Amino acid sequence: MVVPAWVWFATIGGLIALLAIDLFIVDRKPHEVTVGEAGRWVAFYIGCAVVFGGAIWAFSGGTYAGEFFAGYITEYSLSVDNLFIFLIIMSAFSVPKIHQHKVLLIGIVLALVMRGAFIAVGAVAIAKFSWVFYLFGLFLIYTAWNLSRQGLGEDEEYEENALTRVARKVFPVTDTYHGANSFVRIDGKRFVTPMFIVMIAIGTADLLFAVDSIPAIFGLTKEPFLVFSANAFALMGLRQLYFLLGGLLRRLVYLSVGLAVILAFIGVKLILEALHTNALSFLNGGEPFGVWVPNIVVSLTVIVGVLAITTIASLLKSKRDAAAEGPSVVDEPLESGEPVEHGR
Repeated sequence: MVVPAWVWFATIGGLIALLAIDLFIVDRKPHEVTVGEAGRWVAFYIGCAVVFGGAIWAFSGGTYAGEFFAGYITEYSLSVDNLFIFLIIMSAFSVPKIHQHKVLLIGIVLALVMRGAFIAVGAVAIAKFSWVFYLFGLFLIYTAWNLSRQGLGEDEEYEENALTRVARKVFPVTDTYHGANSFVRIDGKRFVTPMFIVMIAIGTADLLFAVDSIPAIFGLTKEPFLVFSANAFALMGLRQLYFLLGGLLRRLVYLSVGLAVILAFIGVKLILEALHTNALSFLNGGEPFGVWVPNIVVSLTVIVGVLAITTIASLLKSKRDAAAEGPSVVDEPLESGEPVEHGR
């Protein structure tokens, strides 16, 4: 796939324009994002991705368009799992709802920068060393194994990583939030606020997510332009998706299992592709193996099918669990102002 420089610049410029619109329209006045507002923005960003994929189809053909959509769906699905970690971080730091939008925006900008760097390194490595696919494939299978053992519906506690702990030791941190400010001056002394620590936590989480997602999408397409654009469009609607899904995140109890299946499938596909183009002298005398490699149609079918089954099974289980618990009845508030809840 030959991508002229001007197409790269136009794509990056368009993405920056979308971020600017989001920043100046949505974040112009801090507020608690409603479900309706989040839904409209999610639909807008999905529509942008569909139009972009359609343009690829028109100018480069259905194969590359299929690779883009497969990568976009995979990255968007992995992002849903990442949202659960964001939810835990937001809860752990008690981030006010009116400022959560800004935290997510900063996190997404950091994620775009870090993933861009990973994509550049990955593209160079793949071009020079075909055996990298073996490593990517094994890593994805290992990641899938770990992911399958965790339950998205289970309660988790956030533990600050080394970088956030160092930040707390290096910088004096205020006890409370000061609006959306990351830095404040109190009695002539400069402090950082909990907002700054939260952004560090979100940024480091993004870095870990990139380590998983970049090898996954390289298993679907080797084109750096498609890898970057699919990641960018998946990240663009991520923070609106956070507000749209809300409590639904905890109902997707089988999401981790479904994502594990997808990652394992892509990992196996990478290894098969590495065998198909084998150049390692100690394997088959340096000759390629005659193995079957799933094409993009098979890959897209598996990804969509697994996500559909996972989502339906999760919602059915959540519905059964809710029915088994029985309805809860909330009495009129007492004088203390606290409701009395029964049936739990």
